[in-house]
Amino acid sequence: MNYLNNIDMNLLYFIQNHLRNKQFDILMPFFTYLGDKGLIWIIISLILISIKKYRKEGIVLLSALVLATILGEGFLKHLVKRPRPFLEVQSIKLLISKPSSYSFPSGHTTSSFAAAGVLGYYFKKYKVYFFTLAILIAFSRLYLFVHYPSDVLAGIILGLLSSGVVLKMFNKRKVDNYEKSK
Repeated sequence: MNYLNNIDMNLLYFIQNHLRNKQFDILMPFFTYLGDKGLIWIIISLILISIKKYRKEGIVLLSALVLATILGEGFLKHLVKRPRPFLEVQSIKLLISKPSSYSFPSGHTTSSFAAAGVLGYYFKKYKVYFFTLAILIAFSRLYLFVHYPSDVLAGIILGLLSSGVVLKMFNKRKVDNYEKSK
């Protein structure tokens, strides 16, 4: 665990020492804000649900977000109870309010990759945009020193697993309904 913590801290220090700049100091809080409580993804899912043609996609997206939240925020954060990096390095000047929850996994990253997985599946033409936004939200958590890289990596994995499970469930249901109609 010490080895992982050393890698995490070295990556965070690299970002602070080599990537920190005035433009990112403005942009990264903005990207984090977009990911707060999965709000951007919830809004997109509600918009999709409100359009009859895309209702199913919106429901699948919302389902993936719910699963990701239950697993990450409801279960893993309270199981692991990892303190945030700014608590370890108190000299860091935060650009956002101090988050009060545990660090592992990154909820912003989990919801972003759950959403990008579903949206990329249904809207392949825009897949690169969804994943770019998810990556920017995830990176913002590192830049802002509120998550360790391993928190973000776990969020990516958990988000993609959540989207995969939900897509599989909905696609299986579609196949089962097709089989019944034969």
